Amino acid sequence: MTHQFHPTSLREYDIRGIVGETLTEKDAYAIGRGFGTLIARAGGSRVAVGYDGRLSSPKMEAALVQGLNESGIHAVKIGLGPTPMLYYAEAVLDVDGGIQITGSHNPANYNGFKMVFQHAPFFGADIQKLGKMAAEADWVEGAADSEQIDIMDRYVERLVENFDGAAYRIGWDAGNGAAGPVVERLVKLLPGEHHLLFTEVDGNFPNHHPDPTEEKNLADLRKLVADKRLDFGLAFDGDGDRIGAIDGEGRIIWGDQLLAILAEPVLKDEPEATIIADVKASQALYDRIAELGGKPLMWKTGHSLIKSKMKETGSPLAGEMSGHIFFKHQYYGFDDAIYAAVRLIRAATALGKSVTELRGSMPEMVNTPEMRFQVDESRKFAVIGEVLDRLKAAGAQVNDTDGARVNTPDGWWLLRASNTQDVLVARAEAKDQAGLDRLMAQIDEQLALSGLERGPQAAH
Repeated sequence: MTHQFHPTSLREYDIRGIVGETLTEKDAYAIGRGFGTLIARAGGSRVAVGYDGRLSSPKMEAALVQGLNESGIHAVKIGLGPTPMLYYAEAVLDVDGGIQITGSHNPANYNGFKMVFQHAPFFGADIQKLGKMAAEADWVEGAADSEQIDIMDRYVERLVENFDGAAYRIGWDAGNGAAGPVVERLVKLLPGEHHLLFTEVDGNFPNHHPDPTEEKNLADLRKLVADKRLDFGLAFDGDGDRIGAIDGEGRIIWGDQLLAILAEPVLKDEPEATIIADVKASQALYDRIAELGGKPLMWKTGHSLIKSKMKETGSPLAGEMSGHIFFKHQYYGFDDAIYAAVRLIRAATALGKSVTELRGSMPEMVNTPEMRFQVDESRKFAVIGEVLDRLKAAGAQVNDTDGARVNTPDGWWLLRASNTQDVLVARAEAKDQAGLDRLMAQIDEQLALSGLERGPQAAH
């Protein structure tokens, strides 16, 4: 029984699509068969399965588990929860892998699958292999069953292990995503005063879209922090692996700024450690890590790529502009936004300053948000190659770790191809607006030379 996946669903870091259109229960079954076959061939027999709060998730879980079982794999079902709870289950239970059913921060009609194979990221060629196996029905035959376990309390207790933070007044916005029930249990174990928004799981996302990296989605949290005069606010995406934060004045603390705060106590504990950030992060972050005695490392965007680089370098901490924060220091090395929230409380306590003071002491840079614009899939990597060739021929100061990141006296600009969509991503940062305008003109010039222009903004 062969199976064909929709060509858009097998992505670089996960499998994702529109339910009923580019992603179906038959796909979920085929993922179970393929992933289960790979586990069985590697000598494994048990896989943890979790799912987020999307309306389609329970049906997807049933089909996935059937696929695993028919490949001879026992499914350990942990039920509804955030993606990091699945990562935690995979790390501590007697299992050989894990699959989280989640549409992450995509609209309500999406769903998808994130996978861990024997404690390592499963991405890129691994995901393409599932497609090839399905097309050839290259699956082992077997029979196994499943069990249901409740791991949420154990996970929440792990979040507060080693907790040495002070009491703060904090706002929490779960965005009706899968992090909600965890946040409700977590705040009962934390000192201080906690005000919660939208912790009821609702796959329709009735209040706002669960993506804290978009400023408009932080409006409710900003109002809560202002009305109650709270110390700071925390927000999570739909599956709880990306964090958003604002200080007591309502200023956003972006992913790279959070990393600058979180790095300081880690580097006191592990001097000269390598701290990794992605190519979209501010130069101010890399400078700050070096100032604190750490080794800053700029790496490719993508949670699976960052996790792999952390293992390779022994890095205790890494992060992305998108709000994925990875702690190996006192934790497991996976991206967990709820754990990052706990570590922010601990960091502010250890540094003896309020979150507002920590945010206020950062250098004020003028920068763009992440700009994303459509480009033909067949052209996106080629364009970056053309840009790099021109820049290098002109003697520009360019870093080609992931696309083109160009340093100039005004600051820096970035142009890279998305690994998951038919878009180019641009970002620029300068010391003043005039400098930023000059950087944007350089981006536009390079695009024009490749026959493109910055069009309307594309969604994530």
